[in-house]
Amino acid sequence: MTPAKTSAPSDVAVEAYVYGYSLITMEYTRRVMTNVTTSEGKLAPMGQFANLRSYPSPTDKEVTAPNADTLYSLAWLDLGAEPYVFGIPDAKDRYYLMPMLDGFTNVFQVPGKRTTGTKAQKYLITGPKWTGTVPEGLTQYKSATDLVWILGRTYCTGTPDDYKAVHEFQDGLKLEPLSAYGKPYTAAKAAVDPKIDMKTAVREQVHGLDATAYFTLLAKLLKTNPPTAEDAPMVAKLAQVGIKVGEDFDAAKVDPTVAKSLAEVPAAAQKKIMGHMREAGVMVNGWTFSTKTGLYATDYLQRAFITAIGLGANRPQDAVYPTAEIGGDGKTLDGANKYVVHFDKGKLPPAKAFWSITMYDAAYFFVPNALNRYTVSSRYDFKYNDDGSLDLLVQHESPGKDKEANWLPAPSGKFILMLRLYWPEESMLDGSYKVPPVTAVK
Repeated sequence: MTPAKTSAPSDVAVEAYVYGYSLITMEYTRRVMTNVTTSEGKLAPMGQFANLRSYPSPTDKEVTAPNADTLYSLAWLDLGAEPYVFGIPDAKDRYYLMPMLDGFTNVFQVPGKRTTGTKAQKYLITGPKWTGTVPEGLTQYKSATDLVWILGRTYCTGTPDDYKAVHEFQDGLKLEPLSAYGKPYTAAKAAVDPKIDMKTAVREQVHGLDATAYFTLLAKLLKTNPPTAEDAPMVAKLAQVGIKVGEDFDAAKVDPTVAKSLAEVPAAAQKKIMGHMREAGVMVNGWTFSTKTGLYATDYLQRAFITAIGLGANRPQDAVYPTAEIGGDGKTLDGANKYVVHFDKGKLPPAKAFWSITMYDAAYFFVPNALNRYTVSSRYDFKYNDDGSLDLLVQHESPGKDKEANWLPAPSGKFILMLRLYWPEESMLDGSYKVPPVTAVK
């Protein structure tokens, strides 16, 4: 009988790196976003909400590809000690979603208008080992890992009155440990860890780890964020590079043939992850997007790639994000030219919640402009053509006052467009709807 062929040690180590990439990135993101004493801006201690109160401005460079459609509510949980009770107030029919990501970035639950409605609701978020009794009136949401990230988004028009209404909703979001449920509870101030790097981008920190440091942290995290049953083949491969679930990683005990290749693993794995872009989605009319987000099963490379370029991505049923760096002619989008995106009558982006097209510079940041307009969306009062079609004008200079209702200002140089569809129609998910190209005009 011929023995089964095994992968080269370096290949197995690269696979192990790719498998752990989402978990390592989540941990580094958690450290940075919770390293404060009290909630401030987008940061808050563990078990507390950080509520963003306004859209980002062009001067904000902390988050790439920001949006001007929703306000974020962010919270990190450690379910190792006990579950958390999560209360959501009545949203009064406002669109929102509260995706809950496990340590591997799988969206395991997503309460919100699409799934659970907008009335007040309460959940008990439990970890993989918890076996207690769920109190009456609470719905259990079980995470496969102790690490959980709630990445809430609430629709907002951006007017002063609507900001106020959304702020009231955000203030009604409540988190408390199960042991405090039904009792007066005030979250304690947290301690700041001065050793945590708060300046270097998370991706740079992760990519800066050598293989030993990376696998040491991965082994530690797997103790509280265990692989799933379907990960069994990968668990066997992890063991080949010295990562045994539930145990510490000891580089000194790694097989010598594997150890020789460890120094090369991070660069090789990062190249493989970032090189996955062409396979991660599809391109139609110059727009690239993926419906393979939010739930990944054993597609570890897709999971790692989405982590690298869009950590916290939703399930496609909640949102898809077609992105264009080129026009319909295949040429790079540039503000030196003028463009139009033409939608035939009845063929606007099919979304049950809302759609928007956002303008970014080449680094995925907002572009300053005279109108302070960074997006055009379904809430805008456009001027339609006589036949009911719509032309959105994408250019650097104003097309004239009479056409500014349809104008999305562009920078003078290269730019990127992102179309967001929240709660997309099936025609968007199955590919039957084609986003029209960004067409250069003279």
